[in-house]
Amino acid sequence: MKSDLLIRNALIVDGTGAPPFLGSVRVSGERIAEVGECAGTAKIEIDADGLVLAPGIIDSHTHFDAQITWDPMATPSPGHGVTTVLIGNCGFTIAPCKPENRDKTMRNLVRVEGMSLKAMEAGIDWEFESFSDYLQLLETKGVGPNVGTFVGHSSIRTHVLGDEASLRSATEDEVEAMRCLVDEAMAAGAVGFSTSTSPSHNGADGNPMPSRLATEHELKTLVGVLGTRGKGVFMLTKGSSTPVPFLETLAQEIKRPVVIAALLHNSTDPEGVFRDFECIEAARSRNNLLWGQVSCCPLSNEFTLRAPYPFEGIAAWKPAMQAASDEDYRQLLRDQSFRDSVRLELTQPAAVRLFNGEWDKLKVLEVSQPSHQHLEGQSLASLAKSSGQDPLDLMLDLALEEDLETTFLSVLLNADEAAVSKLLTHEYSAIALSDAGAHLTFFCDAGFGLHLLGHWVRDRKIMSLEQAIYRLTGQPSQIYGIVERGYIKQGAFADLMLFDPDTVGRSPARRVCDLPAGERRLTTDPLGIHGVWVNGTRIVDEGGLIGDAGRPGQVLRDFH
Repeated sequence: MKSDLLIRNALIVDGTGAPPFLGSVRVSGERIAEVGECAGTAKIEIDADGLVLAPGIIDSHTHFDAQITWDPMATPSPGHGVTTVLIGNCGFTIAPCKPENRDKTMRNLVRVEGMSLKAMEAGIDWEFESFSDYLQLLETKGVGPNVGTFVGHSSIRTHVLGDEASLRSATEDEVEAMRCLVDEAMAAGAVGFSTSTSPSHNGADGNPMPSRLATEHELKTLVGVLGTRGKGVFMLTKGSSTPVPFLETLAQEIKRPVVIAALLHNSTDPEGVFRDFECIEAARSRNNLLWGQVSCCPLSNEFTLRAPYPFEGIAAWKPAMQAASDEDYRQLLRDQSFRDSVRLELTQPAAVRLFNGEWDKLKVLEVSQPSHQHLEGQSLASLAKSSGQDPLDLMLDLALEEDLETTFLSVLLNADEAAVSKLLTHEYSAIALSDAGAHLTFFCDAGFGLHLLGHWVRDRKIMSLEQAIYRLTGQPSQIYGIVERGYIKQGAFADLMLFDPDTVGRSPARRVCDLPAGERRLTTDPLGIHGVWVNGTRIVDEGGLIGDAGRPGQVLRDFH
């Protein structure tokens, strides 16, 4: 028997959570033809020499919507073992989009997802308007990994309400128009409907992202499409207006899974995320399918005061986001009453907030003036203590003196590893939140899966290798209904990852300037990866992404 590919002598971890076993995998065309003791030959034969062969990682929380129109490989994710990406999370999509809304859509993404306006202006292929057109564009251009797409609330709202989408409630006719668009997208092959109610999600001009203006009636109407169709997943990044018990009522009504992001540990409210999981447990006991999205990475953020994302969820910071000009913004940063209001709010607990006044976790990463180089690497807390100055004043004064070019590094959430390990091993947690494709100058967690396998499995031993692989492959396949992917079994699509468990991981982040218009981003390199296959085609070898691998991915439209 001769096939296209035969991988022999591998430690196979099949994605089901079953124990690993030594064996071979035969691939014919796009699918796995045989698993176990495989006789015969193949056009390409690989001796794995005991390396781990697993299904490719399914990254269920990415924001490649814009990037994938100019970078069909969705780099750097495939190099990190990712063979399927779900885009359009949090409702921040670029389709549907009328030509007159393109600039607003891009400017919203600049603020809410840390994307480069210059890169998007130079790179996005706008040969689409409807959601269906967008999927067709991706199919025509081809994609490296498999791609599934949410229909996003903010884009739907902007399509119907235009510039008023971030300013007011919708009329009944507008809600009906939005419902029709969601229904059309689900018919075209959306994986589900996504939204955000998070107060940290603000768009252009400092206004909330459009989805945050939705009434409960609007949200229920749009989510109800999934119930009517009996398919799809509702995904949201939640704020205080959508607590878990309310989300359970939606899950009960639509009889569909609800995926709740971003459940991260906050050391200033250490039990808050566990209270959410208690509510999820209670919902599951009533057969309502709620999942909590968690991250295996500490949430750190590089930023300057030109785009201070960690502070934009603070209500007192809103005037700074709405400053009419650059000079008005600088004057506001100097204003004592503005500083006092920010300081006061940081002393008060908040259900959802990225930065919580932990100045010991905020460091000066890079200065622009040589006279300030001695400040690099020091925390704002230690600098404030030695200078006798308030840390907020110190940060703002330094940034203003350096023309807002000072780069700060803040460890925001998920810094307590004991707490994070409880989240990662919770029965109803889904490990995701890479945000790949977004926040490109702030962080890069595209290698989240390799970090789980290296740091948490090999080094910390919080779960078995087979359980970790299941959480990265079989589990998301089940949650989102991704057909015949996420497992090594006969008949499944041959999405595969070959790696060394002794060295697997990710490198520290580094800056590259490979975006359109020469814009820069942070990226990381995979460690311990020996091969990645998408639909039977090898796209990564020991040297990284294979330049002439083609675009073997599929635009996924069929979810069960």
